Amino acid sequence: MRQTIDLCPGWRFTGLDGTTVPVDVPHTWNNIDGQDGGNDYKRGTCLYERTFPRPDFDPETQRVFIEFDGVNASADVKLGGAAVCHHDGGYSTFRADITDMLEDTNELSVSVDNSVNDRVYPQKADFTFYGGIYRAVRLVIVNKAHFAMDIFGSCGIRVTATPKGEGAGVRVQSHVTEGDVRVTILDKKGKAVGADEGTDCTIELAKARRWHGTSDPYLYTCRAEVLVDGHVTDSLDIAFGVRSFRVDPKIGFVLNDKPYPLHGVSRHQDRKGLGNAITREMHEEDMALIREMGCNTVRLAHYQHDQYFYDLCDRAGMVVWAEIPYISEHMNNGRANTISQMEELIEQNYNHACIVCWGVSNEITISTKDKADMLDNHRVLNDLVHQMDPTRFTTLACYAMCGPFNPVAHITDTVSWNLYLGWYVPGMFLNDLWIGFFHLRYPNRPLGYSEYGAEGMPNLHSEHPRRNDHTEEYQAKYHEFMLRCFRRHPHMWATHVWNMFDFAADARDQGGEPGMNHKGLVTFDRKTKKDSFYLYKAWWNPDPFVHICSKRFMNRAAKAITVKVYSTEKTVTLRVNGKLVGEKTSPDHVFTFRVPMEKELRVEAVAGKCRDSATFVKVDAPDPSYKLRKDSKKQKSNWV
Repeated sequence: MRQTIDLCPGWRFTGLDGTTVPVDVPHTWNNIDGQDGGNDYKRGTCLYERTFPRPDFDPETQRVFIEFDGVNASADVKLGGAAVCHHDGGYSTFRADITDMLEDTNELSVSVDNSVNDRVYPQKADFTFYGGIYRAVRLVIVNKAHFAMDIFGSCGIRVTATPKGEGAGVRVQSHVTEGDVRVTILDKKGKAVGADEGTDCTIELAKARRWHGTSDPYLYTCRAEVLVDGHVTDSLDIAFGVRSFRVDPKIGFVLNDKPYPLHGVSRHQDRKGLGNAITREMHEEDMALIREMGCNTVRLAHYQHDQYFYDLCDRAGMVVWAEIPYISEHMNNGRANTISQMEELIEQNYNHACIVCWGVSNEITISTKDKADMLDNHRVLNDLVHQMDPTRFTTLACYAMCGPFNPVAHITDTVSWNLYLGWYVPGMFLNDLWIGFFHLRYPNRPLGYSEYGAEGMPNLHSEHPRRNDHTEEYQAKYHEFMLRCFRRHPHMWATHVWNMFDFAADARDQGGEPGMNHKGLVTFDRKTKKDSFYLYKAWWNPDPFVHICSKRFMNRAAKAITVKVYSTEKTVTLRVNGKLVGEKTSPDHVFTFRVPMEKELRVEAVAGKCRDSATFVKVDAPDPSYKLRKDSKKQKSNWV
């Protein structure tokens, strides 16, 4: 049976300056300089080395593989100075058979390269390309008769569950080196509900519970075993769900033949001070915050994410858009890399119930020069996806300046746009015009928003928020409009906020902290939920709560202030300094009260059984800890 040996601790890392230091992996050399702005983080080739003893195995009956969960961006692996493998693509699993190379003591070295080139994606994008072995490394010992480990880094097994009336047909396709295959389907309690044998078999379930998003993310287990002379030599348990889905251009996303409007967020995988070398506990924290907000979909941008996070999405019922980092600029020499990354993305993630579509590219028209080659590559990728996985649909995210008539927007099955009308472009009302025009011109073309958002920093505030001021108040005002806008266009197949969390983009130097994109609804360190987080929670999560906005904007110089409250409840009552101010109702979960400023306002909001409180203090001049910010000559100054 399979054995794994952890190779994460005990590495020697030699950086670009030639200095060697001890490290454990996951590790990146850009955890600090990739987050501080200046667009000058270190890119090049660094070396990871470690020794390990010969594992305890029988070379006559077993094989040993080395497995990497993620190395960004290119890796050259050597053992005892001899080449093991080369891999291009920083976000997918790869492995190699090292059985015949093993000695009593083994020197493993990995040259990792995140330097600028024209072959491996991504090369141009609004996020940091952290270099390093930033996911786990291990040895995997298997019997010679095992499920194939050389099919694009996958497990060698595909499970396809097709609903049939109240039941389902579960097709299991497996690749083995030798031996027979036995398949058993287990329900959530571990009870066997079906079985068959063969490398391509279909098990009929008379009744099958559906995987139905966040309301019922029911998962079965496919237990696949390799047998030689009746003895099990390899075994894998694979979670899968039974569900059907489609996109209707008039009513949006449909799950299990029921309309299921997709509303959620996009996510990057990095953390403050750690880069993308994050732990399982951090993945779990991200998922907990996404679930708290009431999302039912996640766009995992702009690359293949950790397998553990896809597992979390399966269990939480998140509908997932998965994509490759074919982004911003088409590189003629990078076509082969787009294909290999797509092959790995699909094969490694085929069994995840959460994934419904494969994203072909993102904002590819930003700086592409050879449009003909780019379009041809998109057609090749689109055909490849349909050939590899006919069960899911294709999509892509268009750049804001990519017009509705651009041919790239009409290759995939569905299309979404990254639009920031009301942030980069004045006029939030333009969102309604854009959506309405596209749907009128292409009524049978499913349309979504893959990105929309506004920068918001918890330490920047204004009584009169304006576009591009980066205040928490404008971000909330923008998202209030967008939620009402999407309600007016229920045909959209999905909407994804950009972004769930602030993330590093070292080239940025806008609006406060350099090196960061602050469009997140939660701060980079996950410690602060911005007001906009609570707005979405009020719209999407039915659990009762009430939240007073702008609590961090404590010191006020105005004669009167607007107290804004978000709540799931229909009615909110406000008390100030113990006195009733009023009671209001709202269809949009937003309640506003105009309150004269006093020396101190102790504010309490009550909605049903929920309460929240805040304190605001009257000042004659800005607090000394604040600073005066002028964002443009046309905008008013903001006390921040």
